[in-house]
Order: sequence, then C-alpha cells, then structure tokens
Amino acid sequence: MKVALGVCGGIAAYKACEIVRLLQEHGIRVQVVMTAAAQEFIRPLTFAALSGEKVIAGLWGPAGEPANLDSAIEHIAVAQSIDALLVAPCTADTLAKFAHGQADDFLSTLYLATPAPVVIAPTMNVQMWQHEATQSNLDILRKRGVQVVEPGSGYLACGMVGAGRMAEPEQIVATILAKLGIVRDLAVETVLITAGPTREPVDPVRFLGNRSSGKMGYALAEAAQRRGARVVLVSGPVALEAPAGVELVRVETAEQMRSAVVSRAAEASIIIAAAAVADFRVRKAAEQKIKRNGAISLELEPTADILQELSENRRPEQVLVGFAAETEDAVENGRAKLKRKNLDAIVINDVSRPDIGFDSDRNEVTIITADEKIEVPEDSKSKIAQRILDAALTLKTKTGRLAPAK
Repeated sequence: MKVALGVCGGIAAYKACEIVRLLQEHGIRVQVVMTAAAQEFIRPLTFAALSGEKVIAGLWGPAGEPANLDSAIEHIAVAQSIDALLVAPCTADTLAKFAHGQADDFLSTLYLATPAPVVIAPTMNVQMWQHEATQSNLDILRKRGVQVVEPGSGYLACGMVGAGRMAEPEQIVATILAKLGIVRDLAVETVLITAGPTREPVDPVRFLGNRSSGKMGYALAEAAQRRGARVVLVSGPVALEAPAGVELVRVETAEQMRSAVVSRAAEASIIIAAAAVADFRVRKAAEQKIKRNGAISLELEPTADILQELSENRRPEQVLVGFAAETEDAVENGRAKLKRKNLDAIVINDVSRPDIGFDSDRNEVTIITADEKIEVPEDSKSKIAQRILDAALTLKTKTGRLAPAK
C-alpha cells in the first residue's frame, strides 16, 4: 500500500518526518511531495533518507526538464499508483488551491489527478484559520469528500494562542489508516499462512509443479500484518518479496512445507492454508539429469495432506481456513472439502477463468463456513484478503476462540 504525503511550507513541516515513520510502521510506502515553500523549512534529502523513496520537489527539473525522468507526466503516474493522498501540514495557500482547482505545482496537480481518498491536516495562524475565505474553502473540500483533521489549539509559532496548530502525527496517521480501512483488530493473534506452489523434483533440473504465483497468500500476509497480527508466512518458490514485518519461511517441496507448518502450527491462533501444494511427487527422483531418449514413465506417490494433518492436531481455539482451486462444480466440491477436512471455512476460487486466479492480481471467491456462504465479487487480491480475514475473525468471535488480551 502506498500513500503520497504532501508537505507544505510551515514550521510544522518537521512533524511530517514522524508521520513518515508512523506510516512505515504499518507497512505503508510513503512518497513525499514537497512544495517549494516546504523546502525552505526542511530539505528533500531528509525525507528521501527516511522514506527510502525519491522525493518529488516540483513539476520541473533543471532546464525545463520533467522533475522525474521515470515518467514524462509524473503527476499522473503518481496519482494512479497511490492508495491515498495525505497533506500534512496543509497551508491556507494549498487549501485554497485544492478548493478552487488551481494546479500550478506538483502537489495541487496531483490532487486534481488522483481518484484516491484525500486527507488534509491544516496548519496556520489563528486569524487565517478563522477567516471566512478559509472556512469557505474547507466547506467546499468537505463536500467533495476530503477529510479534514482539525488543527489543535495552543501556542502558535507566530506568538499567538488559538486554533491553527497542526494535529499530532499520531492522530493524523490514525485518520489515514481508518480511511484506508486498516484496523488493528488482529493485534492479539498469530496468523500462520501458506502460499505459493511446491516443486517436486523429477531429476536435478526438472520438477513437478503448478501455476500458483503466491499472490493471494502474500496479500493475506500483508493484510494480516497491517491489522496487527504476528504473521508467519511459509512460502513455496515465488517471485515475490515478503511483506514488511512478516516472518518468512521459504520452502521448496511439499514435505518441506509440511515440516515448516507443523512445527509452527501450535503457536498460531489462525491458520490459512492458501498454498497450492502438489498432490503427487515422484517416488524416486533421478540423481542425474534424464536424457531425452523417447518416452519415459514416472512413478508417482501422494504427498502428505498438510491440511488434514493440521485439522486432526489443532487446538480447539484455533481457526483453520483452507483453499480449494476448482475447475468445475466449484461450490459443491469446496463444500465437500470443508466437511471432509473439518475446516472452519474454505475459500473457493474457479481457476478455469484465464483473467483471474493464477498469476493474476485479481480474484473472485466464495467463502463457505458451516452456516454461511459469502460471495466475494471480482476485486484485487489485497481487498479479497481483507474479506477472508474478516470471515476468520468473525469465526473466532462466534465460537469464543478470541485470544486473551495482552
């Protein structure tokens, strides 16, 4: 998840450094955009060092070149890549630009170009804050859906006392997290998630595998971590980076995944088995590369049923969620698997569609429990991950399996 942080010119600009840090603690990437006035109070290098991201400091670079060579229309690229725009501190000048559609710098242009939700934290002199023009601009923005984090009252840099001091970074970050739908309702939980495929060796250079990309499992891990859980992600071989703050255990074969999962299952309160574990392996893999000399036969044997083993050995308070990738009679087959393996819930996805599921960033699933069927329409895997976690948390509440408060 990515947030653009607009920093305007005011003494409160230094507090934006703390906002960057707090957002990063929630696994959120921060793209800082500075106005020219902001750079008089704090240097772009400070934010670049804190965020680990380039800082956008204007529409234009040297000699009229674009400010960033990654895109000739960088404000559009940033506008489409962010999940929210936060402006803190937001000065009276920038507030007025937003209200009246003026676009003469990168930040005001970004505001017009982004469809993402917008949160502003104004800061200014008390008289400026109370002025009719400022209050009118705020009314315009509120009617457009912009969320305003009201300034606090107190001693201001100008020497006056009154409203106008920027809200505290913790309050601002809490507001943007709520806007993004990030809650900490899993803060007392340990969530164990499996993801990706397994590879069963045929010889030193070949293997049996499947098309799983691991994107759904990784989306679940990232979502659970942001909701406060301690997350252990046991992953088969995928081309994905582990989400920040997640404990990653890399495995290759089904047996390695079984060993890693079983050894960690006791510490988990929620287990979500999203991995596409191979059902069969070669009984005896060749020690040397098999030469191409016509047809060959492979003797296969079933791999361990990890989900069944978890079900048979789990503690009463654990919630166990499985996945079923189906190509026909998806709901019927999924419901049968739910009952056969004694699961709390099963997530069914029809992998016969080429536009969702395997290798895609989007999916469409049905979540089935003992007494509920939840149809989740096509959406990004990150949003579907939230729905799956919602269902798991509901199950813990209904069954009295909530972990004790720490």
